[in-house]
Amino acid sequence: MNDSTHKRSLLMIEDDEVFASVSSRALTRRGYDVVLANSIDTARDLISSQQVAYAIVDLNLAGHSSLELIPTLRARNPDARILMLTGYASIATAVEAIKLGADNYLAKPADIDEILAALDDDSDEEEHDAQFQEPMSVRRLEWEHIQKVLLENHGNISETARQLKMHRRTLQRKLQKKPVAG
Repeated sequence: MNDSTHKRSLLMIEDDEVFASVSSRALTRRGYDVVLANSIDTARDLISSQQVAYAIVDLNLAGHSSLELIPTLRARNPDARILMLTGYASIATAVEAIKLGADNYLAKPADIDEILAALDDDSDEEEHDAQFQEPMSVRRLEWEHIQKVLLENHGNISETARQLKMHRRTLQRKLQKKPVAG
């Protein structure tokens, strides 16, 4: 791969086929060389075999967290811009993604302009921290707390439910819902 191709190479890790297809076409039209992975295993293979300048990583791949991919992706591509994209945004997963090496975190739905802006965003952390300073609703606080405990239990729903003193099925129903705004 020559240097100019590498500068526009982008790995998209996304299991939603429609979103991946539409996004990939839009990114290709804008000059990116897009490689798609629709599972954690495929993503691992591509990460180990290719150098990329950009990566868009969906947080939830077929019910599994893709947070584990970020350190490997960062180690293999130290200068790459990594964006964690998710339909289940929470402060806990945002903080974890950034700690693991992601450059930015964006909640779905997001269009290509928003995705590219997040990939290129070099603003300082104080701006990002300001986003989380407004008081949250009780429902949003509950969502954030559930996400924090779930993250601490490495995605183990049964253990999370036990710690939250909640029935496992109730927790599963809450996790299937989209997070509430503010």
